[in-house]
Amino acid sequence: MIHTTRVKMAFYSQDDSADDYLFKIVLIGDSAVGKSNLLARFARDEFYPNSKSTIGVEFQTQKIEIKGKEIKAQIWDTAGQERFRAVTSAYYRGAVGALLVYDITRRRTFDSIGRWLNELHTHSDMNVVSILVGNKSDLKEAREVSMEEGKSLAESEGLFFMETSALDSSNVITAFEMVVKEIYNILSRKVMEVKKPEPSLSGTGKTVVLETDSDQENVTKKAWCCSS
Repeated sequence: MIHTTRVKMAFYSQDDSADDYLFKIVLIGDSAVGKSNLLARFARDEFYPNSKSTIGVEFQTQKIEIKGKEIKAQIWDTAGQERFRAVTSAYYRGAVGALLVYDITRRRTFDSIGRWLNELHTHSDMNVVSILVGNKSDLKEAREVSMEEGKSLAESEGLFFMETSALDSSNVITAFEMVVKEIYNILSRKVMEVKKPEPSLSGTGKTVVLETDSDQENVTKKAWCCSS
């Protein structure tokens, strides 16, 4: 199923009875790393051992409550196959969060993360909250990528990090919620800054430097990791 609707982050006033926030989050990575099963486990607590490769883009929505606010996370599962890259690139636009997924049992999927990260930055805002996810942590005997390598890459790229298993559900909910909570925290800080009174420039003769969006660039530049 291919959806052509583009969704951007939406902000609703506190008085609305609908969701307070809507965040678009994308799942990216090579084919067969388990993106669709991560989404199925998070959204429906399901796992499909014989799932087929995603064609185009599919999405699911999930509601999360943070500090009394109802957040609707609209999570887009992008196809990993090279032949669909031209189709899925448009769906990065408007994304405020991303899970970059690799398979710990296939090193080449880990080696592809740099390319996926470049593509994410090319087609979306550089300040997208991103987490590096090493999936299939249940297959320890077949591991080709160590946890230390995952942590190191996350630290060098300024990403959060976590290993997950869609099969046994280890850290799946935590990974998605971490991204949503960080997006909410950043947005909340920006909303508070907008509400701050403008500084008075009269009588001081001093230069007043106001905080800009560029000052927020390093908010997520802290690698955070967790394993089952």
